[in-house]
Amino acid sequence: MTLGYSAVRHSRLLSGAALVSSSLLFACTDSSTSPGLASPATAAPAIGVASTCDPNNGSLKLPAGFCARVFAEGVFNARQIAVTPHGDLYVAVDTVPNPGVRGGIVALRDANGDGRAEVRQFFGSTGGNGIAWRNGQLFFASETQVVRWDLPSGTLLPPQMETVVVAGLTGGGDHHRKTVVVDGSDNLFVNIGSATNSCQVVNRTDFSPGVDPCPELAVRAGVWRFSASGSGQVQSVAARYATELRNMNALAIDPGNGMLYGVQNGRDQLFDNWPNLYDAQDDALLPSEELFRIEAGKRYGWPYCYHDAQRQAKILSPEYGGNAIRVGRCETREKPLATYPAHWAPLSILFYTGTQFPTAYQGGLFIAFHGSRFDASQQPAGPGYIVAFVPWANGAPTGGYQTFADGLIGAGRTPLTARHRAVGLAQGPDGSLYISDDKGGFIWRVFYTGSGSTSP
Repeated sequence: MTLGYSAVRHSRLLSGAALVSSSLLFACTDSSTSPGLASPATAAPAIGVASTCDPNNGSLKLPAGFCARVFAEGVFNARQIAVTPHGDLYVAVDTVPNPGVRGGIVALRDANGDGRAEVRQFFGSTGGNGIAWRNGQLFFASETQVVRWDLPSGTLLPPQMETVVVAGLTGGGDHHRKTVVVDGSDNLFVNIGSATNSCQVVNRTDFSPGVDPCPELAVRAGVWRFSASGSGQVQSVAARYATELRNMNALAIDPGNGMLYGVQNGRDQLFDNWPNLYDAQDDALLPSEELFRIEAGKRYGWPYCYHDAQRQAKILSPEYGGNAIRVGRCETREKPLATYPAHWAPLSILFYTGTQFPTAYQGGLFIAFHGSRFDASQQPAGPGYIVAFVPWANGAPTGGYQTFADGLIGAGRTPLTARHRAVGLAQGPDGSLYISDDKGGFIWRVFYTGSGSTSP
C-alpha cells in the first residue's frame, strides 16, 4: 500500500489511543539539552532478558512455542528499530501520523533484566524513518539526510554531536521516508521513494498519461549507495545503485551472501484512474508486492510496469499504453523472487541469524506488513496487518510466506479500527525478535519458550 494517501489516511487513523500527547511518549525520558548532543547513560544494560510472557502476548497471536512481552509502550510514531550487542534498542520516531509527537530517536534500555525498558532517553532534532547499527555506530535517516553517531560500548546516548554522512537527499512527495542499510564492506544503502504513484503528468488523476521517460528516476524511485564511513556526501546519479523501485522501505542485507534484498510497495489506483480497464476488485488485488534481489545497475520496472499475480507476469502500466494484459517493455525488467498480496505495505525485512528460534526459522526472512487500506472482505488473503515469515536458503525463498505475528488489527479487521501496525524489525543479542508499531506505540519482544511446535 502506498504512503501516498498519508494525509488522508493519517487524518482518519487518529483514534483516541493515537491522540495521546507527546508528553506520554517521553514519560520517564531524560531529553538532552542540545538536540544532537546528550550525556551518556552510566547504568549498564542487563544481559539475559527475562522470558516472562505477557497475558495474551501483548495482543499478538504467535505460533505455538512462542510468546511476547511488551518491551515498551507509548512510543507513538515508532518506525524502524535497531538493537546493539548490549541489548539497547533505538527507535526512529517520525512526526506522522501523530503530529504532536517530537521526532528523533528514542533509546530504550532494560536495566534490570525484567524484559521491559525502564530507561528511556531521547535525542535528535528531527523526525525520521530509517535507523541502523554497525560496529559502535548508529545511523539515522531523516527525510533529507543521513547522520551517524559514535556510541562507545555500553553507552546509551551519544557523547558527541552527529556526523552528517549524506546531505541533500531528495524529499517531499508521496514517499518521503528513507531507509538505511549498512553492509560489511562500508556500503550505506538508502531508499529514496517516488514522489508520485505512477509518474503521471498529473499525479493520481483519471486518464493522465505517464511522463516517458519518467524524470523522477534521476533523483528518486531507487536505491542509492554511499560510503558508511564518509561524511558530507551528496546524492548524485553516479551514486544511484538500482532504479525503477517505487518505494523500497523494506531493505536488508542477507548475511548468507552479502547481497541486498527488498520488498517493494506497489502502485495504487488502477481502478480509480483507469475505470475503463479495471474494476474495484482489480484495485484490491493488483498489483503484487514484490521481493527483489537488488543489484547494481538493474531496473525493476516502476513506473512502466506492475506485477499481476494471477498472470504471474510484469504488465505494462496503463499510463504507458498498457491494457491490463500487454507486457511490452516489461519483458526486460527484473522479475521478483516472490510476491505477496496487493497493498500490504511491507516496511521492514529481517534475516534471522539467531539460534534461539527453532532450526526451521534460522536463516529465514521476516517481513513487517503495515497493512492495506482495503476492507478485509475485498482481499481473500486478508488486509495484511501481520509479520510474516519466509523460509530461505541460498539467497532465495524456499517456500511461501506464513503468518508469524497476527492480532495487530483487532477484532474489527478494518484499517480504521486497527489497534497496531507493524513497522520495524530487529534481532536482539539473545535471538529475540523486536517489532515496532507506529499506531499503538508498542515495542514487542518475541521469544521462543522451548515448548510447542518447532516448525513454522
